[in-house]
Amino acid sequence: MRTLLISLLALGLGLMAGLFLSQRSPLSSAVDAAEAQAPAGSTLADSGLANSEREGSTPGTPSPAESLGSVDRSAMPEGLTAGERRDIEIFRLAARSVVSVNTSALQRDWFSTNVFEIPRGSGSGFLWDDEGHVVTNYHVIENGSRFTVTLADQQTFTAELVGTAPNKDLAVLRLENFAESLRPVSVGRSFDLVVGQRVLAIGNPFGLDQTLTVGVVSALGRELRSPGGRLIRDLVQTDAAINPGNSGGPLLNSQGRLIGVNTAIYSPSGASAGIGFAVPVDVVRRLVPQLIQYGRPIQPGIGIEALADRYARRWGLEGVILQRVLSGGPADRAGLEGLRSSRRGRRVILGDRIVAVNGEAVQSLDDLFYAFETAGVGVSVQLTVVNEQGSREVPVTLQALE
Repeated sequence: MRTLLISLLALGLGLMAGLFLSQRSPLSSAVDAAEAQAPAGSTLADSGLANSEREGSTPGTPSPAESLGSVDRSAMPEGLTAGERRDIEIFRLAARSVVSVNTSALQRDWFSTNVFEIPRGSGSGFLWDDEGHVVTNYHVIENGSRFTVTLADQQTFTAELVGTAPNKDLAVLRLENFAESLRPVSVGRSFDLVVGQRVLAIGNPFGLDQTLTVGVVSALGRELRSPGGRLIRDLVQTDAAINPGNSGGPLLNSQGRLIGVNTAIYSPSGASAGIGFAVPVDVVRRLVPQLIQYGRPIQPGIGIEALADRYARRWGLEGVILQRVLSGGPADRAGLEGLRSSRRGRRVILGDRIVAVNGEAVQSLDDLFYAFETAGVGVSVQLTVVNEQGSREVPVTLQALE
């Protein structure tokens, strides 16, 4: 009897095990198949299936190495996750485009009349093209008269200053007397960035060259006061550590493409506190060719001089108050008027105020400049203008300001 019960029990357990195995998910079966086909000594993390499941990648999407070129995988240890391998590939590829920028200034000793070279600071930058142009921050080269650039292979070149955009904290240098082929950074786009997207920053913090930090896009549309005094709009905020010396280095996406130029950190102590900012690459792509060709940004405008924002706030008025309209400019041709005096000259009469551009409210000069820059030279915009007679719509075509 005992033998019969044991046999029946064994038969029941066998049926249950068979039922369990027959109802396993397709994913489990695929995992078994992947492990069966994997080379001896490899793990599930080495299989393409594990990578797509763990990283959320789309099958067939090229890796950074496939997108940007070959990379040496010989020094990669075993057991790395797909994310680790991806970051290593990006670093090895992009680091070849990252440079160190050192700035110095000449200063005369008034007692001996000798001239000394005084270090002003250092930062990072990256190769923009194969003609030797290097993009960095304006504040990295500010007040400098001599610039040296060290490449990833430790070759050092003197560089000339080509152009600056203080209001965007950007500058362009050009290497002198370089002979070998250069490896420019791969340029991406920033208009479609999303919060949570993985990013990587490469730079030279505290003089430690070729340093990688990893994080995510923490926020978009941030604002920061530039060295030129104006607001930089639409900055990318990231928690990838950006320390002194990272300024001017590239912020990259998970495909190793440039999406921003690291420019500043928010920190009471001066060290990284997990809040860094980068100028979006769409701004960089628009300005760098202008800096190379003209040495400065081409600012779109309508030929006006405006009162400082504090006057509008003091008088409780909205918009930008026109102080003077330049003769022959777009604003003059459109019939806009600035301040004028009463007949007896005893009081000042307000003229026109610009309160909106293409339906977007304008509350400051920064808002007005931003609206014009976004539109561009040669583009017609619709101004909403207010004066003591009321409101009206005025079309004007933006022109390049001298």
